[in-house]
Amino acid sequence: MAGVLFVTWDGGGNVPPALAIARELAERGTSTRFLGHESQRSAIESAGFPFEAYRHARPWSVLSERSSVSAPLAYAGVFTDRGIGVDLVESLQQDPADRLVIDGLLIGALDAAKRAGVPYLVLVHSLRGVVMRTLTSGPLALIMRLRGLDPRRLYAAAQGEIVTALRALDVGAPAAPASAVYVGPVIPAVAAASVATSPAVVLVSLSTTYIQGQREVLQRLVDALAERPVQVIVTTGPAADPAELRVPPNAEVHRYVPHRELMPRASLVVGHGGHSTTMLALAHGLPVLVLPLNPLFDQPELARIVASHGAGLTLSRNARPRHLLDAVDDLLSDGTYRVRAERIGTQLRALDPSGDAADVVLRAGSAGR
Repeated sequence: MAGVLFVTWDGGGNVPPALAIARELAERGTSTRFLGHESQRSAIESAGFPFEAYRHARPWSVLSERSSVSAPLAYAGVFTDRGIGVDLVESLQQDPADRLVIDGLLIGALDAAKRAGVPYLVLVHSLRGVVMRTLTSGPLALIMRLRGLDPRRLYAAAQGEIVTALRALDVGAPAAPASAVYVGPVIPAVAAASVATSPAVVLVSLSTTYIQGQREVLQRLVDALAERPVQVIVTTGPAADPAELRVPPNAEVHRYVPHRELMPRASLVVGHGGHSTTMLALAHGLPVLVLPLNPLFDQPELARIVASHGAGLTLSRNARPRHLLDAVDDLLSDGTYRVRAERIGTQLRALDPSGDAADVVLRAGSAGR
């Protein structure tokens, strides 16, 4: 068996789900390899998978500093990059694969696979409704049309979709086709809901990718929380330097600590609305305060969902310290937020997303020609 080829991109939260599914496939004896940006090599090879870097794609790193004006155009350039499609076809010619799984935002790659007559699966790593809306409306959709790309047609031509989201939360999405399988968020296993601690532990994490203004928001948060008798743990990720933050006595700042190690003793998570972090918090039964940093993708929608389910609150990234403190005080003092977060957590912990996703991959027809 020639195995499975994952076509990915350096996007932060899209990579862990793909790696988890690949790991499940490997445990079942299926060889798996990745095609992606050079900046992904270390993460993917350290996870134990063969990696091939794009040769014709535009240079890209999610950690490069971009303004709020240039960032949307840069991301659009990745999603529509036909060079990725060229590399995909060449990779299959040199080393055929039995199954092909393409990140759902890489429309240029989907187009190349369809033109080459190669069957493929689409990996949707967040809410399907948000992904489809992002691809088919607004500025990105216009860029797609100008470049001769039709996301709806390319999704419809796929063998199927693996949607790593909880269907019950994707209520605003258009009706998904029968070929779209909601496996649930691919997050580390959680044994049970976490137990509240005293003093309260507030985990702050605002993204592993560069977003303009992220450091300033982090600083405003730790400054505000310095006024409360809580323990604050901040993880900055690779995009922000911990040394650039002024750290009050009740806080500690780390570049990286796995959230699965921190959340069991946390009382509250303050995040940017990234899908993986938000779902992992809810899986631990933790309420979430969401400050969306990127208005162009899933963060505002996830913030709305968390608030509408009573599992947390949402504020603007520019919220004043007193508003941040009011929200934190409310979330820590009102136990109903935790109860509602735990209701969602119960659903999440009952799922086997990596296993179900692997089943979808192995049921798909061969990509070989």
